[in-house]
Amino acid sequence: MAVYKRGKVWWFKFAFGGAQFRESTKQTNKRVAEQIEAARKTQLAKGEVGIRDRAPVPTFGEFVKLEFLPHVEANFADKPSTLAYYRIQLGHLTGYGALAGAKLNEIPAEVIASFIERQRQAKYEVSSINRALQVLRRAFHLAVEWGKVEKLPAKISLVPGERRRERVLSADEENAYMKAAGDLATSTLEAYEKALHGVRATKRAQPPQKPEDPYLLRDVASILLDCGLRPEECQRLRWEHYRGDTIYVPHGKTINARREIPLSERARGVLELRRGGESPWVFSAPTASGHLEQSTLKRQHEKACKLAKIVLFVPYTFRHTCLTRWAGILDPYTLAYLAGHSDFGTTRRYVHPNLNTAREAFARARAVQGSSQEIQNVTGRTEMAEVTKVLAIA
Repeated sequence: MAVYKRGKVWWFKFAFGGAQFRESTKQTNKRVAEQIEAARKTQLAKGEVGIRDRAPVPTFGEFVKLEFLPHVEANFADKPSTLAYYRIQLGHLTGYGALAGAKLNEIPAEVIASFIERQRQAKYEVSSINRALQVLRRAFHLAVEWGKVEKLPAKISLVPGERRRERVLSADEENAYMKAAGDLATSTLEAYEKALHGVRATKRAQPPQKPEDPYLLRDVASILLDCGLRPEECQRLRWEHYRGDTIYVPHGKTINARREIPLSERARGVLELRRGGESPWVFSAPTASGHLEQSTLKRQHEKACKLAKIVLFVPYTFRHTCLTRWAGILDPYTLAYLAGHSDFGTTRRYVHPNLNTAREAFARARAVQGSSQEIQNVTGRTEMAEVTKVLAIA
């Protein structure tokens, strides 16, 4: 008998007439399952039941188009960034003919290796290649879960050597960047004022377009540096989330992303100066969504880095800088909460302990212990004085 258990239900698997049969008995009792398997073999031998036509296994491209992508679109309809991420990675995967045209149960490791090599030749970063492989891995698991294939087509391992976001801005780099962002805004306003008195405006009746939000870059950088928000969380910040001395993050990558963050004086000042507009978004922009998008400040950010004479960095560096600074003064649990992390493995990337930080931690611990002991000593002396007083009266 070739019965085996999957979960609480027994299945059978055997070969007959050159074909493999794998079916669920829908039974939790092993003896009954063995009887069902024997009956099935008898039916096949007597020809009472014809061999069932197996559903054709789709190609990877067909599976993505007809099932995986619709599943993604249904589950992430309210998360445009996540949806765009999946679409981009699936475009890379299905754009490789050897992978897209292969049947799900016939994708060898060599095809995946050749996809990786093709991406390398196209000058993609290791991180970009790994994101595509993670989506491919997810598609394989769902194919098994939905019964399209019996087992995973191939084992997928991520490419080593991926660079993580480890850059932290120094205080000098932060000051230089903020000054550059402010100087860019000032120069934009000065250029506008100058254009108002130019020939085109005064004699040709072609007034210049007034800059809507010249200090947008500086304000966004301030919030990211002081609040540790993910860039997309900052972009989608609404005025209803501003609560005077805190901001509330109602959405994010995981359920832990929902959190309330205390505001620094600088961050609160930025929000108060921006308050009063008609838009429900804190950082509104002339985009389809009505709020700041990833590409809105790309050119200004590059100009600010160049003007500040610092190496160009991605906006996520602001969050990494903030959380790394917080790690020096906050306990891991509080840091994980403020960062919106679902596990400490992610939080640990922001903590960089060394001998100096260890000594500082010990000093703080001794100070707390000393204060507690002093309180106990004072309490003890007070109680003893009260006892002495009672005894004297007696």
